[in-house]
Amino acid sequence: MPMRRLPSSVLGASGCLSHHLVRHSTSRSSPPSSTTPTAAKAAATTSRESAGKASGGGGQEDDGDIVTPWTVIAKGPQGINYDRVLTTFKAERVDAAARQHIRDVIATCHVRATASVSANDEAEKAAATGNGKTSSAGPTTTAASSGPASASASSPSPPPALHHFFTRDIAFSHRDLHKALKDIEATSEPGNHSAFLYTGRGPSAGSMHVGHVLPFLLTKYLQDVFHLPLVVQITDDEKYLFRDVPFEGERADENIRSNIKDIIAFGFNPRHTFIFRNTQYMGEMYTTVLPLQRSMTANAVKHTLGIVDSDNVGKFSFPATQAAPCFSSAFRRVLQNGGKPMRCLIPCAIDQDPFFVLTRASAARLKQPPPALLHTKFLPALKGLEHKMSSSAEENGVITLHDTDKQVRKKMRKAFSGGSGTLAQMQAKGANLEVDVAYQYLRFFCPDDAVFDEVTEKYSSGAMNSGEVKDLAAECIMQNVLRDWRARRAKVTDADLVHFCSIRNILF
Repeated sequence: MPMRRLPSSVLGASGCLSHHLVRHSTSRSSPPSSTTPTAAKAAATTSRESAGKASGGGGQEDDGDIVTPWTVIAKGPQGINYDRVLTTFKAERVDAAARQHIRDVIATCHVRATASVSANDEAEKAAATGNGKTSSAGPTTTAASSGPASASASSPSPPPALHHFFTRDIAFSHRDLHKALKDIEATSEPGNHSAFLYTGRGPSAGSMHVGHVLPFLLTKYLQDVFHLPLVVQITDDEKYLFRDVPFEGERADENIRSNIKDIIAFGFNPRHTFIFRNTQYMGEMYTTVLPLQRSMTANAVKHTLGIVDSDNVGKFSFPATQAAPCFSSAFRRVLQNGGKPMRCLIPCAIDQDPFFVLTRASAARLKQPPPALLHTKFLPALKGLEHKMSSSAEENGVITLHDTDKQVRKKMRKAFSGGSGTLAQMQAKGANLEVDVAYQYLRFFCPDDAVFDEVTEKYSSGAMNSGEVKDLAAECIMQNVLRDWRARRAKVTDADLVHFCSIRNILF
């Protein structure tokens, strides 16, 4: 089959680009697995060898690669060796069977949600008829609504497609995902609350960058397709203990409030999302933190996270605080489920996994289900795949959510390239896609599989040059990440912040 031609906007003017790029991808379906999915078997603790020797943290350090909750550095230009990370962390790969299981549960949730909406519509229509609402508008409304209803009954809408984070191996690893999916499927039944989502943010800077958006984009997708309640932890205490970032005072409050508004702007469901600062919510969740502190030993914390005896005592106790939101018992007034334990699913970058290894080992003692995790890969810094994008290392190249279009284009032009030295060499050899930052950004942020596949073919063969791919990557970030986010962010008010942070029941 001949390759579909890229639009002229890819090579210059951007008039058609937004229409071409913002279209949702149609995910490639993997064949259904004939085997029964098996749950991930998590390690209770990581080995001493996996405790990082970098300052301030543990994790994985293998042949020069360092992956800890505080430091991520790859040994070479091709970035982190994720196969080694999987082996060291003893996590499970998101394989074809896992992707198919996700599709199946999405389909189930979609059918049940559609049926619930139809039932509510019919109930409202019956109530309106019973109340004698038969004005001239009545027959018109009924006739107008009956057409789509009957049409949807004969040809129901298809379920949402699988996110390209799964089909492109960006969400690549998990713990107990299959168990979580079974609980999510049970949650889709009316009145059954068996699962919730948990993610978080450490507010180290006033503005978030595009590397921060990965777990939030994935969490937003999961909330939408699974109809799950979400809790978002703001770890202002962690940044104080590990980075000496102030947690109080006017400037600290301004940064944290700005971060929370940035998170709200991702479009999470305001009725079913709760955002909290550890320093302000500790009183509510302390009855969960306390037994976690008792169940975690200093040796386990040291060996898993790389904390040393000379570190402050707050670093030893913080893992229990990070672990507490994994359990519904920390949200008695937020997840009002009659005390029934709920499974937590955590979308996060793989460097956060050591915290939750400790958590999972403590779950049985709290008589709670261990949290399930869904790990994403790191977005590289503009300087190269040796570094992940980080607010604390802006010298490596950072694109913030508050950058202008002009700034995004200018920064992307400086991104590390996998192209050849001369145009002739480029046309003859093509680009090295594994080290090219702009191409990797397209992999993360271009939802259109047809566009991404065509760039892959043309760039690797030399039919596209580095400048064209950098321009396309910049446009893709602006159109698929920043455009809608900016519009929502401009509308976020102090009242919205108060609502999202208010203690209330968020169950569906």
